[in-house]
Amino acid sequence: MTASKTVLITGTSSGIGLAATVGAARAGWDVVATMRDPGKAGRLLAEAGAVGVGGRVHVERLDVTDADGIRSCVARTAAAHGGLDAVVNNAGAGLVGTIEVSGMDPVRAAMEVNYFGVVEVTKAALPHLRASRGRLVTVTSVGGAVGQPFNEAYCAAKFAVEGFMEALASVAATVGVRVTVVEPGAVASEFVASQRLDVRAMVADAGPYGPALHAYIERARQSFGNAQSAEAAAATIAEVLDAADPPFRVQTSEWARGFVGAKLADIDGSAVQATMAQWVGAT
Repeated sequence: MTASKTVLITGTSSGIGLAATVGAARAGWDVVATMRDPGKAGRLLAEAGAVGVGGRVHVERLDVTDADGIRSCVARTAAAHGGLDAVVNNAGAGLVGTIEVSGMDPVRAAMEVNYFGVVEVTKAALPHLRASRGRLVTVTSVGGAVGQPFNEAYCAAKFAVEGFMEALASVAATVGVRVTVVEPGAVASEFVASQRLDVRAMVADAGPYGPALHAYIERARQSFGNAQSAEAAAATIAEVLDAADPPFRVQTSEWARGFVGAKLADIDGSAVQATMAQWVGAT
């Protein structure tokens, strides 16, 4: 980059968001790093300072379920930095369970964070991105392309985000805004640890779904044992921010490309269902 630009990133206290903040700052961006609790910014600021870009990182409070707070934060950012050149929707929350057991409230909560929060941030940012002919980048997941067992609410929200962004992309392009979705696979980060799953209790509470849930969790543990680092996943975000011609959809690893590619080629859904059956120990 030849001139400093400003990017707002959500969910930056850990994981991909933290790594994306440091990576963007190292690439020359001024980064407005948002999080629900700015008191948790210590690690982010320490890592940015350690690589000499602490002055480019500006922490702001932002809860993506607070529409008024979103509008205020985006407006303050644009006013303080003379505009807004990019937004990275990264904040998210996981939910492991199945609808008969978990009920509706957790599903609605997952949609608020993972889908409606993205829509609210996008709506608030678009006037500024139009003015700068900027970039709108959203971190979804391979779970936004492939429905995975016991991730019904999470995948539903990520599917919704992908559909929203795919529909928006051609419209936004007419006013100079480029839209990209970034799809990580398994990432070794605090996002996984933050779920604080009591596996024994979950399996016991799952009733007839207990054996399938146990098989899925064991498979997931193996997957995350070989997970991509948050820094590697975040490198894709930095590339998209600075790309002359960014793609609409990009995965962060070869595994993710293969996984999503298999779904996109699976016209009748039988291949995906066969894979998911293996994940839950079905014969």
